[in-house]
Amino acid sequence: MSDTCVVVSGLSFSWPDDTPVFDQLSCTVPGGRTGLVAPNGAGKTTLLKLLAGELRPSSGSVTVEGLLGYLPQDLPLTGEPTVAEILGVDGILRALAAVESGDVDEEHFTTIGTDWDIEERTRAQLDRLGLADVELDRRLGTLSGGQVVSLGLAAQLLKRPDVLLLDEPTNNLDLDARQKLYGVLDDWNGCLLVVSHDRALLDRMDRIAELDGAEIRFYGGNFTEYEQAVEAAREVAEKNIRNAEQEVKREKREMQQARERAARRASNAQRNLGNAGLPKIFAGTMKRNAQESAAKADGTHAARVSAAKTKLDQAERSLRAEQKISLELPKTAVPAGRTLFLGEHLQLSYGERALFAGAGADLAIRGPERIALTGPNGAGKSTLLRLVLGELPPGGGEITRADGRIAYLSQRLDLLDGDRTVAENLEAAAPAMPPSDRMNLLARFLFRGARAHLPVGVLSGGERLRATLACVLFAEPAPQLLLLDEPTNNLDLVSIGQLESALNAYQGAFVVVSHDERFLAEIRIDRWLRLEDGSLRETAAPLH
Repeated sequence: MSDTCVVVSGLSFSWPDDTPVFDQLSCTVPGGRTGLVAPNGAGKTTLLKLLAGELRPSSGSVTVEGLLGYLPQDLPLTGEPTVAEILGVDGILRALAAVESGDVDEEHFTTIGTDWDIEERTRAQLDRLGLADVELDRRLGTLSGGQVVSLGLAAQLLKRPDVLLLDEPTNNLDLDARQKLYGVLDDWNGCLLVVSHDRALLDRMDRIAELDGAEIRFYGGNFTEYEQAVEAAREVAEKNIRNAEQEVKREKREMQQARERAARRASNAQRNLGNAGLPKIFAGTMKRNAQESAAKADGTHAARVSAAKTKLDQAERSLRAEQKISLELPKTAVPAGRTLFLGEHLQLSYGERALFAGAGADLAIRGPERIALTGPNGAGKSTLLRLVLGELPPGGGEITRADGRIAYLSQRLDLLDGDRTVAENLEAAAPAMPPSDRMNLLARFLFRGARAHLPVGVLSGGERLRATLACVLFAEPAPQLLLLDEPTNNLDLVSIGQLESALNAYQGAFVVVSHDERFLAEIRIDRWLRLEDGSLRETAAPLH
């Protein structure tokens, strides 16, 4: 296989309503591992679909070297197909079974081809991805969301592709499943292009490709090195802006001084001409010459000012927009000894299945604790959050909650009224806050000017997150306990950084369910709980 895996030439694409996505996009994706990053809505998923042939460009071309494998983000989570059918090996397995039973029909041998070891390869691939206990005749609808993602990846790997496109492959995966996926991709030798907000996965890349409008910029190294390069570029841009601003001021000052000198010379010359008693024709010629000389000098200085302004404009355009939220949240502070929630011997059943084993689960939340709730998919983490919130009554046990508000941030971001504007939602959450304070607050959440008056229903995922955070964190009364259920799912990296900033300013307690280890590290978790096999126990921080 050549060093070049994918070539995109002059690619243009618009949606049926003529909304443009790409215009004359060109790039070359080399071999190795490439992480594709960009804000939500920039077109990452659309680009992968164009590369995979699921969408047709309006112009331009895509060339893929070798066999292509593609794992989309929107995998089906229900249905009757078997695991073998999803993997695309059911026909080969039936042909093998027929041959083993003595049927030597030529069609069976054609179906099998060179895949006599398909069952062994399939089982090995499933084992590597944490699906060792999944039988090949099991129905898709009986699998968890995380198992479906791992199964989808196994199906692509069984094709032995040369080029592999992955769209958010760690969504819905628990920590163990993520580690297995990392290991599989570390061992894979083909060309990989992955869209992800999982920074642990992006830190395993050979390079990062940044999609920005009609351009893709490549940065050598992993995501951490990419962030460092972006920060270094920002510092250079800020320095260039400061230098350009000084240059504009200097050129303006010199132009004004030159004008003042010219005016003084003209005034002095006029007096001297009058005193010299020269004929009017000579005096007029000398005056015109002086005016033309002054105008020429003024034009030179004006050109210098214009050039300095152009340089300043270029420096400002090269500076990336500041996307960080800066907050202080003293009203959310919780005294260290205060008990916010106490649950003893909690029980809950689904049908005949008891969620918590034995005598039930015990959970105490005290003071400004930052708790990470981990565990495999399907263990009951979201259900436990709903018990803490009071949305579900326990089937047994005792619950004590402190006075005060418990706020819940779900991954659906469905707390706000979609028909109301951002400002109206904040007014409903904090009616006593003066209108000017509300607008200043929304500006700190990056809703400035007309953006504050957009309906929530038209916001992007990242914007909806910021609006929800503003309303949750500044509602009256301020919440002293936050519950967060997979808050980073489907958020772009900028939005995740904004969420981290808000949580690091929060002074109350929170419990967060997340499989994003980098996110958990950034928000300074100080207590780790794991729910598994019906048991809730304290653990040390993961060593991954």
